[in-house]
Amino acid sequence: MASESANSEGAELGRYLRARRTQTSPEHVGLTVGAGIRRTPGLRREELATLAGISMDYYVRLERGKETRPSPSVLDALARALHMDDQEHQHLRELAARAARYAPEPPPAPGRTVRPHLKLLLESLRPNSAYVISRSMDMLAWNPGGLALYAGLDDWPAKHRNLARYLFLHPAARDLFTDWDQQITACVARLRAIAGTAPDAPDLTNLVGELLLKSPDFAGLWERYEVTGRKPAHKTFQHPQVGMLTLTAQSLHVEGTPGQRIGVYTAEPGTPDHDALLLLDMTAPAMPSSGSSDRSTSPRPS
Repeated sequence: MASESANSEGAELGRYLRARRTQTSPEHVGLTVGAGIRRTPGLRREELATLAGISMDYYVRLERGKETRPSPSVLDALARALHMDDQEHQHLRELAARAARYAPEPPPAPGRTVRPHLKLLLESLRPNSAYVISRSMDMLAWNPGGLALYAGLDDWPAKHRNLARYLFLHPAARDLFTDWDQQITACVARLRAIAGTAPDAPDLTNLVGELLLKSPDFAGLWERYEVTGRKPAHKTFQHPQVGMLTLTAQSLHVEGTPGQRIGVYTAEPGTPDHDALLLLDMTAPAMPSSGSSDRSTSPRPS
């Protein structure tokens, strides 16, 4: 059983290397491509092995998941050869640590409980849109504007509300985001980074399995195995109720929780964008603030 797990971890490391290799062009790493048709997308295995200063046989074993203990110097050489950024390089190290069985076992799927003081914090942030999400992007709690900002998300049952699921499967998502392509790329990169180091976690595998089956867009991005994505400081929404608004986005990790984060969207008071937030906050219906029977606070008196 342990051998099976080790092979699985080695395979994940190999998949990541292969994805990065096939998406790195020879020109990008300074190689001159001769005349003729290249059957291999991106770099060939022998080209990457040469650039990293390792043997072809050793690299092939890495990519096939048969070599699970690459040294830190080999990992650094591969990262340099593939021009990885810091986040991609760190992900490579984490995958290698798991393949070598140095990393601890992943924790079980985190619970959906949101502490009462976090719900009070969401209320205090009104009229700014705010919510709490899990590591797999389940929306766990929200204030009125936090849910209303994602047009149509309240059509779904509370336990089905997930921002990745919304982006790929809700018909309103493409119209809501003016940069939908960029949003889904960043979303998949985030899920890929988490799933790569916790590949058996049920909260992630269930979501990924569903999206692979239901969304060709998700499946294509998942195959690319990118773990970094642009996270713009501002997001523009074409909202069906309040029109176009551009908001400052901030994501905050909640200490002492299993990967929960608070997402907040703000606008400068006195601007049309802030007026739109006020309108969303005032017109959003009162509803449960999570999957429990708790109710969100009533709209504030004028």
